[in-house]
Amino acid sequence: MGFTCGIVGLPNVGKSTIFNALTSAGAQAANYPFCTIDPNIGIVTVRDERLYTLADMIKPEKIMPTTVEFLDIAGLVEGASKGEGLGNQFLGHIRSVDAIVHIVRCFEDPDVVHVAGHVDPKRDINIINTELMLADLEGVEKRMDRTERLAKSGDKKAVVVMDCCTIFKETLENGRPIRSLSLTDDMKELLKELNLLTAKPVLFVANVDEKGLKEESHFVAQVRETATKEGARVVVMCGKIEAEIAELPEAERSEFLKGIGLKESGLDRLAKEGYELLGLFTYFTAGKKEVRAWTIPKNTRAPQAAGVIHSDFEKGFIRAEVIAYNDFIASGSELAAKEKGLMRLEGKDYIVKDGDIIHFRFAV
Repeated sequence: MGFTCGIVGLPNVGKSTIFNALTSAGAQAANYPFCTIDPNIGIVTVRDERLYTLADMIKPEKIMPTTVEFLDIAGLVEGASKGEGLGNQFLGHIRSVDAIVHIVRCFEDPDVVHVAGHVDPKRDINIINTELMLADLEGVEKRMDRTERLAKSGDKKAVVVMDCCTIFKETLENGRPIRSLSLTDDMKELLKELNLLTAKPVLFVANVDEKGLKEESHFVAQVRETATKEGARVVVMCGKIEAEIAELPEAERSEFLKGIGLKESGLDRLAKEGYELLGLFTYFTAGKKEVRAWTIPKNTRAPQAAGVIHSDFEKGFIRAEVIAYNDFIASGSELAAKEKGLMRLEGKDYIVKDGDIIHFRFAV
């Protein structure tokens, strides 16, 4: 698994349309609020051209790209944290995701009603942010209620939890997300339990019409302005175009994209921005049976990178045989890279680099 994204937004902003396009999972899309009743989950492959270049050279039996998991819930409305609409019922489903993908409507269309009457990205973002903060506040207050008695009795762990929760509560009450805090180790540990939504990094998807792909509108400018303040990233995407791309055979997609002036699909851009946002990158394993991409956090050491494949690889790690991607391509094969002295033997302290092609040696 690469990483997981929870999709949020107001009703009728294009959430399910984009989800369908990205995952081809067939989530219902309709021109009325709350058409998404149950959370939809889709796992999609991430296209990394390096993986397919390696596969062309090696001709393996299987090609295994890394993936992104998308989870789409019902559209949130103002008052969702107090039970308005259906979105609040499903916020729990996205508490375990790595990042929040916040879809914002940036197009006018009289045939698609806007739940608030007209398009206003800043207002829409504020509504969602407020509901997520209120949902988090409820979770923090419940944790404080459970901990207060223990803290008063002098329990050291409970005192730490109360101190952290007090800071979380004040931050949320002041209209700031938890991700705006400089987190201590104690806070990070508590967040593993609380899974607060506003602690997660955010990717804004500005959903535009076809014209909006060619010329950036003032709606998109509003999204970018908000994202800059929040330290978030923005992907501009046209849900309708992505839906058309999804229906095309793989071989025809690149030509279609060229025809409309795009270098890559929305999914590819979303995946790249997601990797950057979360501090992730890819290494490869390559052989006749399989060429495969693996996702790891930056600054991961070799044994932990091996553990992504299997825990036994990490426990019994001996060494890593490493060829840089560019060296492998320039050499034409693993054997040629070895003969040129471009394969390195690395130990437990080696920090894996993006694009490394690695063979792990380990003891059973």
